[in-house]
Amino acid sequence: MNIKSLLLGSAAALAAVSGAHAADAIVAAEPEALEYVRVCDAFGTGYFYIPGTETCLKIGGYVRTQFKYDEDAFGIDPVGPRGKTGDWDAQTKGYLTIEAKSDTEFGALTGYINLEANDTKDTLLDGAWINIAGFDVGYFYDWWDDGIAGEGDEIGSDKTLQNSVRYTYEGGPVILGVAVEELATTNLKSNDDVGVSGKLGYTLGGVSANVIGSYDFNVDESAFRAIVTADIGPGSLAVAGIYATDPNYYWSKSEWAVAASYALKATDKLTITPGAQYFGDVKFDSNIDAWKVGVTAQYQITTGLKTLATVNYYDENNDAGPDTDKWTGFLRLQRDF
Repeated sequence: MNIKSLLLGSAAALAAVSGAHAADAIVAAEPEALEYVRVCDAFGTGYFYIPGTETCLKIGGYVRTQFKYDEDAFGIDPVGPRGKTGDWDAQTKGYLTIEAKSDTEFGALTGYINLEANDTKDTLLDGAWINIAGFDVGYFYDWWDDGIAGEGDEIGSDKTLQNSVRYTYEGGPVILGVAVEELATTNLKSNDDVGVSGKLGYTLGGVSANVIGSYDFNVDESAFRAIVTADIGPGSLAVAGIYATDPNYYWSKSEWAVAASYALKATDKLTITPGAQYFGDVKFDSNIDAWKVGVTAQYQITTGLKTLATVNYYDENNDAGPDTDKWTGFLRLQRDF
């Protein structure tokens, strides 16, 4: 090999190495595939897939502002969370609901979270539970929270949110349910109390009826309630009845009560609901009875925005003492999403 051949070979080798380094310097890494949010229509509208999973998520809620009137509710001394006096109060809150659903061999698996924040700087957990194969397990409202149309009836407990285990069977028009509930906080000074509830419901055409019965083991007392609703004319009529053996967690206002309301669909956007209720043996005192009447009007301003106003009058008659009467009501604006 002569010197000329050696030099040419060395130059070629250096060129090849330099070319390889130059090529390495300008090669860009392959971009990772971007997964866009996909609509999930398996469980209805409003759901989307959590990226990288087969779980469907739905987010909703509302923003609400209302001006409340409650005659002498605040007394003459500053009390309550706002330290106010008088009859009026403005209230605003935001409410957020989150649902996560996925298919399993046992049917749909669902997790619920409800969060509430209000203008008193409180943020509350208003429910968190798991649902699968007819079972609900967690922190949720019981059947006594259900009511009739309007904003004037009082047919449930003041405390209907607790840790519970519940099973509901839906077979065509029939609904059967049973629940075991931890009644940890009540106005009857019970602690770590346990209650059981049962429900029977039936729907036929425009008529539906449901009956619930509950037993409070702490005080060994029961409460029962029935609600019947029927589509009549341009609206829906609802009638409810309640009976309790004595004060208990589920019902403690009176020994018995009856209530009725009629939700009149006046126009496509306006619904007017008058209602009335009678309480027998208020505070389980045979000398006291009471009645309540009111009217509620709801107007759907546009999609996602509605206003609601209600006025109610309550009169309590005491054969052994002074009577009590008062006016209550509120005006509300609410944006749902």
